[in-house]
Amino acid sequence: MQYKLGLIGFPVKHSLSPWIHRHFLNKAELSGEYLTLEIDPKDSFEKALQDIMDSQFDGFNVTVPYKKQIIPFLDELDAAAQEIGAVNTVVQQNGKWIGYNTDGIGYVTSLRHHHPSIFKNNHCNILIIGAGGAARGIFKSLSITGFTRIDIANRTQSSAESIAVSGDSEMNTSILSLEEAEAKLNHYDLIIQTTNVGMKPNVNDTILSLEQIDNTSIVSDIVYQPIKTQFLHDADQSGAAIHYGHTMLLYQARYAFEIWTGKKVPADDMEQPLQSILEGR
Repeated sequence: MQYKLGLIGFPVKHSLSPWIHRHFLNKAELSGEYLTLEIDPKDSFEKALQDIMDSQFDGFNVTVPYKKQIIPFLDELDAAAQEIGAVNTVVQQNGKWIGYNTDGIGYVTSLRHHHPSIFKNNHCNILIIGAGGAARGIFKSLSITGFTRIDIANRTQSSAESIAVSGDSEMNTSILSLEEAEAKLNHYDLIIQTTNVGMKPNVNDTILSLEQIDNTSIVSDIVYQPIKTQFLHDADQSGAAIHYGHTMLLYQARYAFEIWTGKKVPADDMEQPLQSILEGR
């Protein structure tokens, strides 16, 4: 079988997803291609998507700005994508287009791989900064994993509240302003930055000051360009452990590949090569 896969978004020409999935195809000893499929927001998304769906694709990833916009055009959503309200993976099965979200499980897998100690205490204190689609997926996956104390800090309180209500009855969640979170950072064992603040080209930006952080904390940033954001640099300088964003990119891709092909492939040996590519950009 010759797989035809791709990535929908804008811009995506410089995405590393083709590099990742071509390695996965080789590891699984499968034939196929992975294409970048830019859809300019000025063009008709519906027409462009229909052209892609008519072009014999087996599946594709979806990135910004289309993770929510694509939902009405799909035949089905899995439970996680339905609850998160965003799709990053689509597969064609029996003539139906089905949407999934692998962002959250990809993040949790990458965190478990690098910081397994955090999973020994389900009652540790976690702070998620931001309330977009990535935050929603990470919150849900951490909740499913069994963590019971996850606070959310965001500029817009209503967006954070809409995530908090998705937690189960045992979940304790406080909604904080960024200023409130900044003042009590030493309360948290894990701090996860999920916004695009600090992404290239604005590499000197940071979402909040880490002056109050405890040096026993783990600080995570899902931004992966640059690899070491200003946020992570500040955390490192404070003595905290840091968790890089490109590992989430890699493991969410691995779950997407499994959805498309049914094949589980190892990904840990790709972390360093991926980091080297990103550091060279």
